[in-house]
Amino acid sequence: MQIHPTRESSDLAWSGMAVVLGGLLLQSGPVVAWGGALVLGLAVARALTRLGVSRVRAAGLEMLWRGEARKLTVARGTELVLQAELRNRHSSSVRFRGLRAVAAPELSVQVSPESDEVPPNTRLCVTLIVRGLRVGRHGIHGLSLEVESGPNLFEVPLTFANPFGIEVMPAPYAVWVRSGRGGRSRQQADEGRPGRLRGEGGELRELREHQSGDPFRRIAWKASARRGVLLSREYEKDERDVVWLVLDAAVDHWAGPAGESALDRAIDEVASVAIRHGRAGDRVGLAIVGTRTLCFEKPERGVAHTARLIEKLVQVTGCMDADRSGLDEAELSLRVIEHMRPLDPALAAHVHASEIDRIARRAEKLRQRAPFPDVITQAATPRERTLRRYLAAFGVSSPGRVDPERVRVDVELIRLMERLRQQRVRPTLIYMWSDSPDETARPALSRQLAERKRRGQTWKWVLLKPSLGNTADESAKAQAVRDAFAIRQKLANERGERSLSRLGIRLERLGARAQGSAIRGARE
Repeated sequence: MQIHPTRESSDLAWSGMAVVLGGLLLQSGPVVAWGGALVLGLAVARALTRLGVSRVRAAGLEMLWRGEARKLTVARGTELVLQAELRNRHSSSVRFRGLRAVAAPELSVQVSPESDEVPPNTRLCVTLIVRGLRVGRHGIHGLSLEVESGPNLFEVPLTFANPFGIEVMPAPYAVWVRSGRGGRSRQQADEGRPGRLRGEGGELRELREHQSGDPFRRIAWKASARRGVLLSREYEKDERDVVWLVLDAAVDHWAGPAGESALDRAIDEVASVAIRHGRAGDRVGLAIVGTRTLCFEKPERGVAHTARLIEKLVQVTGCMDADRSGLDEAELSLRVIEHMRPLDPALAAHVHASEIDRIARRAEKLRQRAPFPDVITQAATPRERTLRRYLAAFGVSSPGRVDPERVRVDVELIRLMERLRQQRVRPTLIYMWSDSPDETARPALSRQLAERKRRGQTWKWVLLKPSLGNTADESAKAQAVRDAFAIRQKLANERGERSLSRLGIRLERLGARAQGSAIRGARE
């Protein structure tokens, strides 16, 4: 148990030592005794504080979530209100301050009240306002506070482990789940099947009065003769686009503050485009590429399929797998045991971070208490897989790799293009979210794109730009480096735009207002 002195306690300690030193210089026994008594009193107060807090904790000071749910879903950028309570089953009141949530950095959590007093045998309601900054599965691991002693001389930090899962979805998800889903009937709307469109299909939709501009071949002569009015046939439109959404999810696209990176904005836009084409009745497929193909969902229709695509954007773009994570096995074990310490204090007190096998065995058992139990991760060994599954199941963030992977990602993108070419159902429209396809830096990718005209495909390339973040508090040297990087990136983007123009590919920009445009697209 850690005990921290308050400012008052520190002032008294320094005063006591000064009195003792003055008494020694003056050779005054009473002065030395008085200063020594002051210091001794502080030591006794510290011991009593430790004893009192131990009794309070043992008697039942605990933190509980209200409600039965241990996992909730929120759209990125929107707020979610959670209710918790502090229960004090001790016979004396507990004063605290510095109440805060122990949560993943991808979540913004505000706790109220930050300081208060819990009377004996009562409970105090605590409100948490949670805002998801980054798409993914993130955890609120519990609450932390500082218990104050009676005379306000010492503070004891306590952590109450109680995992809660927050699944952050792309921003358009909030509009999508609250809106109607089309269709000619209620049943079709619930199933996600849109109404048939007018067009040149093979199934007759209706007979209507002939209008100026209607093709001559669509006149129904027999029906017109019977009714005495010139009628035209209206057919169902059978043909719809086969749309592929290709997202370059290289780890370096996560660079920047949570919620402001290029990949943050790209995921929102991919979700928006999937929703828009799904509502139009198009068949939509999704491919997410890193150094390997992370996701390959073949084109289908319906609300359930669109929901599955959005779920894939949440699950596979993170940095939990070994090829995307910047943590080795030793670092994983250290992070696991630090998270495990409040959940299993008995084990944490007798195990060292080097005992990886023991930590992995205990992590497999504690994973049953996690809010995300169905997590599967990629790793080199079963032991490492267990550690990664533990972190992913509790929503513990993992930093991405820092080594460059642009060349390997381009190789995988070329393989994906060849795979799309071999699909039985040929794509008619392909969206690509990636870096600038500069011919000098990415020649193989440019050659593959040049062949798209022979395949009768329409391409739309959305250019991903790295986020430079907030520069207000940076030094002049850091600002100069950032400006140089921005100039270099601008030149690369210009070369890429020229390359796309020569290839006849439409270029679209993913700017700072991408989230707003995504939401508007979801409303359409």
